[in-house]
Amino acid sequence: MTAAASQLLSDSKAARWTSLLLVSFTMFAGYYLADVMAPLQGMLEKQLGWSSTAFGWYTGAYGWFNVFFFFLIFGGIILDKMGVRFSGLMAAVVMLAGTSIKYWAISTHALDGQNWTILFWTFPAQVWMAAFGYAIFGVGVEVAGITVSKVIVKWFKGHELALAMGLQLAIARLGTALALSTSLPVARWAGTVSRPILFCLIMLCIGLLSFFIFTFRDKKLDASRVTSKIEGRASDEEFRLKDIVSIITNRGWWYVTILCALFYSAVFPFLKYATYFMVNKFGVAESWAGAIPGLLPFGTILLTPFFGNLYDRKGKGATIMIIGSLLIICVHLLFAIPVLNHWLIAILLMIVLGIGFSLVPSAMWPSVPKIIPERQLGTAYALIFWVQNAWALMFVPALIGWVLDKYCVTGTMMLDGQAVTTYNYTLPMILFMSFGVTSLLFALLLKHEDKKKGYGLQMPNIKQ
Repeated sequence: MTAAASQLLSDSKAARWTSLLLVSFTMFAGYYLADVMAPLQGMLEKQLGWSSTAFGWYTGAYGWFNVFFFFLIFGGIILDKMGVRFSGLMAAVVMLAGTSIKYWAISTHALDGQNWTILFWTFPAQVWMAAFGYAIFGVGVEVAGITVSKVIVKWFKGHELALAMGLQLAIARLGTALALSTSLPVARWAGTVSRPILFCLIMLCIGLLSFFIFTFRDKKLDASRVTSKIEGRASDEEFRLKDIVSIITNRGWWYVTILCALFYSAVFPFLKYATYFMVNKFGVAESWAGAIPGLLPFGTILLTPFFGNLYDRKGKGATIMIIGSLLIICVHLLFAIPVLNHWLIAILLMIVLGIGFSLVPSAMWPSVPKIIPERQLGTAYALIFWVQNAWALMFVPALIGWVLDKYCVTGTMMLDGQAVTTYNYTLPMILFMSFGVTSLLFALLLKHEDKKKGYGLQMPNIKQ
């Protein structure tokens, strides 16, 4: 390492890990809000009269603006043009605005008794407004996600890149775990389904402050690049619009993108329905049913950094993604078997799902900088997230909700003195398994492409 390079602020372990913690808290707050409604499906049905179709419609709203109006892609271009500081603060403000609308929609009585028809769909006005706020929030949290990914590449390239990405994911998943395990108890204690969302609103205010503090550290990093005679604009040359063509004509990028969408389609939509799935199939009490799917993100808190560190030091990134996809397939296959209905089996399968869920992201996200130049990373990540939003976060949750209402209703049961609909989840589990099978196919194609192009996906990240 040259004397000039040693002057970089990012070469200080304390500086880069502190910066990581600051931006990770912002994502922690965002992930908490993203999944805070998942365990509340039963309460939404009892208190607000939502159906599974309405719940699936609301859940799919996360990707409306990102997919149909390309806000996420614009966010990636802004990120590459304006830098991580501007984009991160913008994203945090948008998250806060969307959450405020969502909280108002869930807590107000001004919309009671109203049904709105927009285009071809009719839902209660409350569902439409909650979905609108969630869609705005979805823009903010996704742009924040690609911004934080580029922050990590900027601060950790040549160092513990996969470990840093794994730790950031672990902290974010902690938000998911706490949302799944605490939102229902909080709502039941408060007697209202809106109280957990108010808690999220407060957390996002702190997350905005956390990223604001980070911007001062990042400015010092750019200053150290100037001192070290490295361009202040962090990475290679400035982004150009024609670089989009370069990204979307890269076959390796497409394999990662499709793998990402299919893999997350087998996990994120499942989590949205997992709490009520535990009640219906495994007979778990509603009061603690969210704790079982909450095991999945808790497991990733330790495992994702562990596998990331393994990738940093030993390589084998493509192989790690193949193994993770295989585990996802096995879990959903076993979930689909009707006779496997003891709650201990549910816990065991959720732990295995957590291992698979840790393996693929720990290798997938750090592999993107090996395929795409750093100046294009913001847009490359944005395009990946756009496909993920269109498929895994918008289409699939709505599809599962429709399938449940159309083909899987088995009757009703009493919860807290009220009748709620019961479902057979075999068909949704088969759908989730099929997403896992296709993700495995693209993981194998990615490994083959790496052999042809020499991306180095099987090589360690840490440069000696």
